[in-house]
Amino acid sequence: MDAVCAKVDAANRLGDPLEAFPVFKKYDRNGLNVSIECKRVSGLEAATVDWAFDLTKTNMQTMYEQSEWGWKDREKREEMTDDRAWYLIAWENSSVPVAFSHFRFDVECGDEVLYCYEVQLESKVRRKGLGKFLIQILQLVANSTQMKKVMLTVFKHNHGAYQFFREALQFEIDDSSPSMSGCCGEDCSYEILSRRTKFGDSQHSHAAAAQGAAETHTLSSRRSRRQSLDEWSELSWFRPRPQAFHPAQGYPSSCASSPRAAEARVWEDGKDVAIALTSCFLCILVPPGWVLSNLESYKKRE
Repeated sequence: MDAVCAKVDAANRLGDPLEAFPVFKKYDRNGLNVSIECKRVSGLEAATVDWAFDLTKTNMQTMYEQSEWGWKDREKREEMTDDRAWYLIAWENSSVPVAFSHFRFDVECGDEVLYCYEVQLESKVRRKGLGKFLIQILQLVANSTQMKKVMLTVFKHNHGAYQFFREALQFEIDDSSPSMSGCCGEDCSYEILSRRTKFGDSQHSHAAAAQGAAETHTLSSRRSRRQSLDEWSELSWFRPRPQAFHPAQGYPSSCASSPRAAEARVWEDGKDVAIALTSCFLCILVPPGWVLSNLESYKKRE
């Protein structure tokens, strides 16, 4: 975790993440001619921050009010002016702001990530490729700072944005999203999407290779009754969970948890391990059919 936090800290110490990529500081396509700068919120004029907040409220208030979150001016302004906030600002004629993205370098579920909080455009510059260009800049910055993913949250009822990120930009539903993690599923009005960088892809490829090897071993080990029961026992207690690190609390947890919940999970997993080991031992002494039928009875009593 120290290495993860070190990468996030290093990214946050940058003066200008776009300094090494001057070609991305201009966008002159589809009738637009804008310049783009990247700054910490502390480096923005108060008038620019007010404009960004007002644009966000105009574009998003109704969407928020249709969700379980609701819209609260004070909370949104505090979020947008947090010391960790970075901004991409697109300027028309070098003086009129027309689009922005609010993002942060952060730790999510144990990974160093670039989290996109907002991408907002004035109506006059929409459907001209500028929004996609800003997201591509975020992907570039995430790669250059060795983040593993670009992440964002999108409302399910914001159909245009959801389709834009999923289809045009190839974002995937993240493992930490409610629909994947099972914390509230279809009841939630939002999804968490992500796209891996080259640093995240490497880790993902190794995990996929390991999973493929495990599946090959699983198939070959079904040649005997005892091996089959061993395999079933192992799978019954192996339950991977996405991990998040909360610096303020100082402990890793499963993406919305607490030490008490973690202790409960350890207890439950411990019971599963005991059941699995007991099953493996009994299968040597008695017929497997008897083991499985009595194991089901034991689980029902639990």
